[in-house]
Amino acid sequence: MPHATTPDGVKLYYEEAGSGTPILFVHEYCGDWRAWEPQMRFFSRRHRCITYSFRGYPGSDVPEEPAMYGQRHAVDDAKYMLDHLKIAKAHIVGLSQGAFATAHFGRTYRDRALSLTLAGVGSGAGPEGHEQFKRDATTTAARIRTDGMAAYARSLTINPTRSRFKQKDPRGFKQFLTHLSEHPDTGAANTMAEYQGKRPSLYDFEAEWRALDLPVLIVCGDEDEPCLQPSLWLKHVLPNAGLALFAKTGHTVNLEEPDAFNRELWTFITLAEAGKWLPAQPIAPGASLV
Repeated sequence: MPHATTPDGVKLYYEEAGSGTPILFVHEYCGDWRAWEPQMRFFSRRHRCITYSFRGYPGSDVPEEPAMYGQRHAVDDAKYMLDHLKIAKAHIVGLSQGAFATAHFGRTYRDRALSLTLAGVGSGAGPEGHEQFKRDATTTAARIRTDGMAAYARSLTINPTRSRFKQKDPRGFKQFLTHLSEHPDTGAANTMAEYQGKRPSLYDFEAEWRALDLPVLIVCGDEDEPCLQPSLWLKHVLPNAGLALFAKTGHTVNLEEPDAFNRELWTFITLAEAGKWLPAQPIAPGASLV
C-alpha cells in the first residue's frame, strides 16, 4: 500500500492514476481517498491524479493525540504529499474541509499551486455563526467518541445539505454512508474537535485572499445554504476567482453531480493552463451600468 510519511511520522495513504499535469484531490470531513473516484476516473485520462486520506482516515495512520490533528496539519500534509511524489506544482482541488485546506494551502504555499478549486467551501466560516459552529463541532466530537461513526453516518440521512444527494442517487448515497461509517472513531472525533472545532474564520484572512492572484474556481450547490454566502464573499475578495453554482444541488457536489462537476473543473483547468483564466474588469465606483 502506498504511503507518504510526514515529518511528524504519520503515514498518509494515497493512490494515483494517469500522467500529465498533476491534480491533487483533498477530501471533505465525511469523505476519504475514495470520495474522488468519479474525478480520478475522468481526469486521469489526461492528468496525473492523486487522491489521499487525511491523518485519522481510512488507510492512513490514526494518531491518538488530539494535538496531531487540525487545519494546519491538513494544509501541511497536502504539501508533504507533493514533496513525497516529487511534484513541484499541482492543481489543488478540495471539497468542504478539504476546500478550507486548499484555500489555506494557496495562502501558505502559493508557489506550489497551479490553481485552486474550492467546492462546498465556507460552512461555519461567516463571522455571525463561526463561534456557534465551533461549539457544535466540539459537541459532535464528544458524540462520536460515545456513539461511534456508524451512528454519525446514520444522522446524515436527514441532513438538509445531503438530502438532495440521497434523492438523486440512492445507490451512491448508500455507498457514501457505508464509507463514512468505516472511518475510525478516534480519527473522526479528533478531526472534528481539532480541525472543525478550532479552525479560524475564512473572513479573518481577507487581506491575504485579496493578495492571492492564483486562478481559483469556487463551486457551490444552490441548496448548500451554509456555503452560499461565503462562496459569494470569496468570489468578491479573491482577485482571480470564478463562481459556479449548481441548481438543486447540495454539499457533496462532486459525487451528487459528477458529470457537471467534471465539466466545470475540466474547463477551468484547461483555461488556467492556457493562461486564459483572467481577472474580471473591475467596475469603477459610481460608473453607469447602462
